Amino acid sequence: MVDATGAPRLVAKDAEIDLTHPRLMGIVNASPESFSDGRADDSLADQVGRALGLLDEGADILDVGGQSAITNMAELDESLEIERVVPLIRAVLHHRPAAVISVDAYRPRVVEAALAAGAAIVNDVSALLHPEVASMSAGSGAALVVMHTRARPKQRLQDPSLYEDVASDVVELLAARMAAAVDLGVAPDSIILDPGIDFSKTPAQSIELLQGMERVLGLGRPCLLALSRKDFIGALTGRPPRQRLAGTLAALGYVGWRPGVIYRVHDVAAAGDYLRVQGALEGRMSTDPGLTLPDEIRHERSRAGA
Repeated sequence: MVDATGAPRLVAKDAEIDLTHPRLMGIVNASPESFSDGRADDSLADQVGRALGLLDEGADILDVGGQSAITNMAELDESLEIERVVPLIRAVLHHRPAAVISVDAYRPRVVEAALAAGAAIVNDVSALLHPEVASMSAGSGAALVVMHTRARPKQRLQDPSLYEDVASDVVELLAARMAAAVDLGVAPDSIILDPGIDFSKTPAQSIELLQGMERVLGLGRPCLLALSRKDFIGALTGRPPRQRLAGTLAALGYVGWRPGVIYRVHDVAAAGDYLRVQGALEGRMSTDPGLTLPDEIRHERSRAGA
């Protein structure tokens, strides 16, 4: 279902998420192995503080993950992944009961525990490797992210000849997995599609896919785009993950300010600023004729002794 603006309807448990303009999903990693922001000495308090900070910066959704998608190590024991994500979900909801939390997980035991802790979205990066994850999402009313990949989780697939047309492959698989999820009880209005940038794709294939994004959006469901600090940006710029903000914003700007899109990002404040200015300049969001700049931010304050 879409509204008058063309925005698809999205229901996640008891929340209906307004997608008439782009939304931001802030990344909260509870995995020291993370490719870009792993912290070996991270405490639960540190993680909660980071999550609340992302909400304060403007994140509409928090994506909590306890297992990195990095491919040079084996899967974690499910019990350890549960120990990482469940206390974090509960703690964030204790401080911010209205927060919408996604769990970045694809194994049934982890998903079940996260949903019981209060997660409202299941971000499954396995292309429904375990169909019972869809059934669990349906039973709880949670939204389900269905992602495109041709590889199992934790497996690296970089084959330049894998796709004759990568966008066509993405559309075909996502349509099939979406239908399977509906057959398993997931409400159509609770499905989010993710084209799987960099998952089983070379940097060149990810770029080609983004150039064909209109075809993915044509499936009529909200689209989750995980563009932040991606390999294709590093390949283009020669920069390591934490130095890819400019490239991330360029990718975000290419897809643009549009309804029905959720951007998954590390740098929420910067992404929000970018979208706000882009939306105003393109006339996609109204600008108050009386808009002024507060005096206190007209100039940088000089430092004492400088």
